[in-house]
Amino acid sequence: MLKNHIRPDDGLDKESRKEETKRLQELLTAQQPALREAKLPVVVMVEGWAAAGKGGLINKLISDVDPRFCSVFSLDADRRDADRYPFLYPFFSALPENGKMLFMDGGWMEAAIRDRLCGGLGKEEYRQRILSVNRFERQLRDNGYLVVKLFVHISEKEQAKRQKELLSDRETAWRVSDSDRQQNKEYDRFLDAYEEFMTATGDVFPWHVVDGSGMKKLNYDAFCLLTEAIGASLAAGKICGEPFEADFAMAPTPRLSEVDLSPRLEEAEYRKELDALQERLSRLHNRIYRKRIPVIVCFEGWDAAGKGGSIRRLAYPLDPRGFETWPIASPEPHELARHFLWRFWTRLPRSGHVAIFDRTWYGRVMVERIEGFCSEKDWQRAYNEINEFEADLHDWGAVILKFWLQIDQETQLARFTERQNTPEKQWKITEEDWRNREKWPLYEEAVSDMLEKTSTEAAPWHIIESNDKFYARIKVMRTVADAMEQALKDRN
Repeated sequence: MLKNHIRPDDGLDKESRKEETKRLQELLTAQQPALREAKLPVVVMVEGWAAAGKGGLINKLISDVDPRFCSVFSLDADRRDADRYPFLYPFFSALPENGKMLFMDGGWMEAAIRDRLCGGLGKEEYRQRILSVNRFERQLRDNGYLVVKLFVHISEKEQAKRQKELLSDRETAWRVSDSDRQQNKEYDRFLDAYEEFMTATGDVFPWHVVDGSGMKKLNYDAFCLLTEAIGASLAAGKICGEPFEADFAMAPTPRLSEVDLSPRLEEAEYRKELDALQERLSRLHNRIYRKRIPVIVCFEGWDAAGKGGSIRRLAYPLDPRGFETWPIASPEPHELARHFLWRFWTRLPRSGHVAIFDRTWYGRVMVERIEGFCSEKDWQRAYNEINEFEADLHDWGAVILKFWLQIDQETQLARFTERQNTPEKQWKITEEDWRNREKWPLYEEAVSDMLEKTSTEAAPWHIIESNDKFYARIKVMRTVADAMEQALKDRN
């Protein structure tokens, strides 16, 4: 039972506990500059029973810290569109920058259990949620985050008493929701669910059960746990996890040297197929919107391989209200200060919408690997983290299409030269493009590793023969249209 795991009493009298709480409060304030210096991000997740005092506890914890370097997440406020995004979307989006703290009023525990007990989430879907949570927490740990998980426990009788008090005053009655009442009516059922969840998700970051029957004791226990955890992490330093490979079903892909780049399409045939495919994509876009199927299209490839041209032809027939194109450049400072996938989680489409990425999260295992923008551990670990990210998107119901546009070196040189010698195209060519060309063998090795390690059955790579732009554009559009149609069939 939860009550058997509550943090034990320290034996302090009231006055001593008050003085000790004040000291710990000052210690937390003093730890903030050290967190910034160490670039250690901290997530404090406060879970527990409705009316257990979670909001009051968070208010106490943040009362003396510098508000410029902390933020508060509210589960109910930040999950209003939860049904339009993957389960982890609001939690990944809320992650703090390095050196800052995030305090969460409810998190992935409450969201998962609420969906299970109140939202009709099936057993298999719930099992997937547990798997996603454990992956998420492990990724946070491996990328240097500290997560402190508190569960505020009160008895069924105490919860009923507090809810009755809140309901008796119209100024506070709004704080008791229908789901809160249901929780008290089915206290034992929720209790079992909480215990089961904590058992299943306590390996990466442990759960701490604290007694919510009295606020002074609750505040003291929370300050103790939080400052102890921060102190230990500061002493240990920011530790990044080791790379490892999870067991994903893989889809075979050819090596780049084996790709036949001879396919071509005559312009007349190209124009004919282009019109037909754009009309088809326009119809399919309407249908996936009605069925709320998200579509994520990813473009990677050699410089001058034709990504921009393919994206323009693909996007043209889509309803502009239902898609967005994301050109991905070097990360901004606030993006570098978070998990490398954060800037992609925050750009995911709503269900029924399309997101087109012109370059993607695969920069971590290509340019960042080759240019030394991250450590070897970071890019080696990223293969599995990317596979997990895409597995979450697949489980959410997204259609994931990943295109590598392949050309040979001679074709790239011809296109570079044309751009450099054509005034209206010179903006497309930079010194960096020429430098990258000199590193072709390094990039070819990195791309081959990427294709081998991240072409899963849930999100396979499609290699597009792109020496002929007409052929490449048509193959991309046909592949997207076929995938949309298959997704619609699977939903029927």
